[in-house]
Amino acid sequence: CNGKILETVGMFEAVKQHGKYETGQLFLHSVFGYRGIVLFPWHARLYDRDITPPIPESKPEPPGAHGSKEVKGKTHTYYQVLIDTRDCPHISQRSQTEAVTFLANHDDSRALYAIPGLDYVSHEDILPYNSAEQIPIQHELFERFLLFNPAKSPPFTARDTLKAWQEKNHPWLELSDVHRETTENIRVTVIPFYMGMREAQNSHVYWWRYCIRLENMASEVVQLRERHWRIFSLSGTLETVRGRGVVGREPVLSKEQPAFQYSSHVSLQAPSGHMWGTFRIERTDGSHFDVRIPPFSLESNKDDKAPPAGYTF
Repeated sequence: CNGKILETVGMFEAVKQHGKYETGQLFLHSVFGYRGIVLFPWHARLYDRDITPPIPESKPEPPGAHGSKEVKGKTHTYYQVLIDTRDCPHISQRSQTEAVTFLANHDDSRALYAIPGLDYVSHEDILPYNSAEQIPIQHELFERFLLFNPAKSPPFTARDTLKAWQEKNHPWLELSDVHRETTENIRVTVIPFYMGMREAQNSHVYWWRYCIRLENMASEVVQLRERHWRIFSLSGTLETVRGRGVVGREPVLSKEQPAFQYSSHVSLQAPSGHMWGTFRIERTDGSHFDVRIPPFSLESNKDDKAPPAGYTF
């Protein structure tokens, strides 16, 4: 372990095959390895393009129709979690989503502000454990959001501040749709979030954040080299975006570190749109292949609510 000292953080518990984890559940992330604690669950619709029923041979799919096939969504549990700040330096090479961004107030000079150490975790990513420590997770919001309660299992109760924060920021935190597709053993998962609308130069600009995870399901080492996006706006525009890597990185996906996760933002001058695209992946022998990014919609159906009023409690 490169001379690093391993420390005991707690005792593993049985993974829940049925039901959901409660507020205050401690866990290790099964992919990124960080320590975290569950704040509350979200019930998402997972659109998995890998399990679409086969099309009957009598009804062949027209060329290029891949993006239009109907995918049935199924309910899937995700969790809003806090990440232990001691673990953030160790996951920065593999995950860039250890913050959730919000639109700032109209009178704030910054377009975005971030709450660090906040993540969304799928049910199957959680390896639950327990600890005798009263403050087992180091995060500036831990004691604001959770209260130690030894009579409860897990022994943490949501404070009123957590409930109020969840209620107030619900429209911008809410995770509703998750899209997933695998190409040549590279699985791409996309989660879009609506962030709100701003007025700029007499027009309305709608903002979304999207979180992407790439996972190498095979043992062959590959590297992400390019991204190619198509962004369609309800106003009728179709934008093409090409570039090297993602968020300034060209991550390697290996058996030891099979996943990379990041977030980015997109704005449209229309209340809805669609995005889809491909990642260009390079093998160790120099050959390339394109991995599909599943199409996902950008919706602003929560725009009747006021934007979040900054980082307040």
